[in-house]
Amino acid sequence: MPTTATTPPETAVAARLSTLDRLLPLWIVAAMAAGLALGRFLPQLAGWLDTVSVGSVSLPIAAGLLVMMYPVLAKVRYDETGTVIGDRRLIVTSLVLNWVVGPALMFALAWLLLADLPEYRTGLIIVGLARCIAMVLIWNDLACGDREAAAVLVALNSVFQVLAFAALGWFYLQILPSWLGLATTSAEFSIGAIMVSVLVFLGIPLVAGFLSRTIGERTRGRAWYEERFLPKVGPWALYGLLFTIVVLFALQGEQIAARPWDVARIAAPLVIYFLLTFGIGMLAGRLLGLGYPRTTTLAFTAAGNNFELAIAVAIGTFGVTSGQALAGVVGPLIEVPVLVGLVYVALTSRRFFTSGRTLPSSQT
Repeated sequence: MPTTATTPPETAVAARLSTLDRLLPLWIVAAMAAGLALGRFLPQLAGWLDTVSVGSVSLPIAAGLLVMMYPVLAKVRYDETGTVIGDRRLIVTSLVLNWVVGPALMFALAWLLLADLPEYRTGLIIVGLARCIAMVLIWNDLACGDREAAAVLVALNSVFQVLAFAALGWFYLQILPSWLGLATTSAEFSIGAIMVSVLVFLGIPLVAGFLSRTIGERTRGRAWYEERFLPKVGPWALYGLLFTIVVLFALQGEQIAARPWDVARIAAPLVIYFLLTFGIGMLAGRLLGLGYPRTTTLAFTAAGNNFELAIAVAIGTFGVTSGQALAGVVGPLIEVPVLVGLVYVALTSRRFFTSGRTLPSSQT
């Protein structure tokens, strides 16, 4: 369907999406419902899923995330990432949004809205420190963002996560509250858990995607790789996403059903956080003239969080039944539907940008 002067950009994009992509909100709602039903009516399933892990890594969640991330990283043209690295405006702005604005905003919202609930407040602050290295690739791809930029920014975030997470946790839980005359929280973060999270959820699919692209292009050529191979593996990204959502909701279905008011209290600052960080990212990219693809990537990498790391840290530090752990779990449960909505907001905003991007081959 060609875009005409009377056809809104988002309408043209939606018309070219596959049925699977167009009905994504429906599939996600169905996955959430299925997970809640499984967790509610088969409580032993949640216990089994929770025990199938290696260290702090849940194997079912890890499997879902790896299946989800591989097709997206296989689409990246790694030989074109050099232009992203040379874009100082994008790199610096992303670092500021992820490691200054994001954590500070979550700290402020947690204290403003959960001042009377210290466990949940601490859990949300930890969520704010865990920058996204997984699902952001899906949202970016669905919104037709810059894949190469997303790969670079996610890799950069993973490095900063290893180097800065513990220091920022100490600052936001002890130093800053003491300066402001607020209650402090003592917490020790495992650098090993952080490194395992980065290596598993980014390292494995990144290496697999790079090798697929390199070997595929050398043996069969770029045309075959992008026109024949990618369309076959592309849908698996959404299959992995839906599987991950089912597992997450199954793990916490009983607890969510038993504490709905607590979930609502935790959800309020999260929704505000996702909307604000995404909006700030889109505005910053627009003012800097980054163009739609990189602005979208900037906004989604700022808005997303590494829920697996946040949950692992909360459980390892405060215990599996702690309020901090519940806050970490509620994070992705709120993030998924909100960021799906923001995909459509991003697509609608394309008319305000001077440059766009063609749809990924798996979506045409």
